[in-house]
Amino acid sequence: MNTLKRLIPILLIVAAIVAFFMLDLGQYLSFDALAEHRHALSEQVAMHPIMASLVYISIYILVVALSLPGGLVMTLSGGFLFGAVWGTSMAVTGATLGATILFLIAKTSLGDFLLAKAGNTVKKLQAGFEKDVWSYMFILRVVPIFPFFLVNLAPAFLGVPLRIYVIATFFGIIPATFVYALAGSGLGKIFEQGKSFSAASIITPEMMGAFLGLGLLALVPVIYKRLAKTKDSAKKSSGELS
Repeated sequence: MNTLKRLIPILLIVAAIVAFFMLDLGQYLSFDALAEHRHALSEQVAMHPIMASLVYISIYILVVALSLPGGLVMTLSGGFLFGAVWGTSMAVTGATLGATILFLIAKTSLGDFLLAKAGNTVKKLQAGFEKDVWSYMFILRVVPIFPFFLVNLAPAFLGVPLRIYVIATFFGIIPATFVYALAGSGLGKIFEQGKSFSAASIITPEMMGAFLGLGLLALVPVIYKRLAKTKDSAKKSSGELS
């Protein structure tokens, strides 16, 4: 019975994902839909800015919590409809809340069970992750290499505390989110001119280099600890030899 109760949230998520694809709701989370309905959406934002903001955040929470394909479109849409700064703020809020919901469901439904059944390799990974959890969480969030849904789930299985997860998620996704929201704020001209738009064109080698640089900064504490540990070990060895 306890196992069934733990699985209920997972089953609800699976059912929602199945319904999403069966009803073809993904068509509404696309650039084509944004281009087609941009005028109506912009009017609603102008007429009801608070309500529009709340609806946007709510949809973003669902997209992330259900790990639906559409996070990028949502972020670009936020920049287009609300501007780069406000769009970034709402996207980060929605993404953080959605990721936190998924994290809590995974942690309570499967996290403890999987850790109990995990082998030594996973347990060693958990131990190493816990030593520098802040740095590793920021790296995972700042550098957009791994799929977002995977980064949302993995910490739940590695015993990351909720507080650290939320803070690292909120601040760690700001750089990439701002880049996409800023690009989204310029979509109006692209739509009006009838030009094609490629999301892949946003992340240039220079931009990716900047993200990697931020990731390396997050690694500084880890590197410092490793060097300090090596020096201490060397001193102890020299002391024993003398």
